[in-house]
Amino acid sequence: MLTALIDYDSGNLHSAQKAFERMAREAGHGTVVVTSEPDVVARADRIVLPGDGAFPACRAALFARSGLAEAIVEAVEARAVPFLGICVGMQMLASVGHEYEETPGFGWIAGDINRITPADPALKVPHMGWNDLVIDQDHPVLAGIKTGEHAYFVHSYHMRVDHPTQRLAHADYAGDITAIVGRNNIVGTQFHPEKSQATGLRLIANFLNWRP
Repeated sequence: MLTALIDYDSGNLHSAQKAFERMAREAGHGTVVVTSEPDVVARADRIVLPGDGAFPACRAALFARSGLAEAIVEAVEARAVPFLGICVGMQMLASVGHEYEETPGFGWIAGDINRITPADPALKVPHMGWNDLVIDQDHPVLAGIKTGEHAYFVHSYHMRVDHPTQRLAHADYAGDITAIVGRNNIVGTQFHPEKSQATGLRLIANFLNWRP
């Protein structure tokens, strides 16, 4: 099994690479490669799209790589390859983002990306650090993960989904923060599973085991 971790110069991939390699090795799930090559994506059995920074910049960087975004779309839509988006990679699943300017996403999870507005003005944005997950929907990538387990967040924007059944988990930051979304062969985490210790490693292992 080949897992492609997409490199498009939008984040430090070192910790994600190490976490995915560790879980693939422990479970005997083949090879993890960091790549920006469309032909590698075309052969991949799993695709992981991370992202750090602003939505418009991340999308522009991804689509600037010749054929890369197109290879991801073909894999996800035509071949139903299991896909995991992380942080801004998860936000790009949405219909549209509203960070600085209106920016289209892949449209795989109906909804939009908006700035976090905590009801408590004392809470800072970006939302940074550990927060409890609240599980909203059962899903194979959440096997063994319960409400109250911790995940590590660093973000100023989050997704508001159009269909509540596609929000798998949220966190409370003086208001709901969408934490995990999913539909068909697609999942996304607003938090960083590679930085979320045991909870994140379990989610990664579940993703590698997942057969949509």
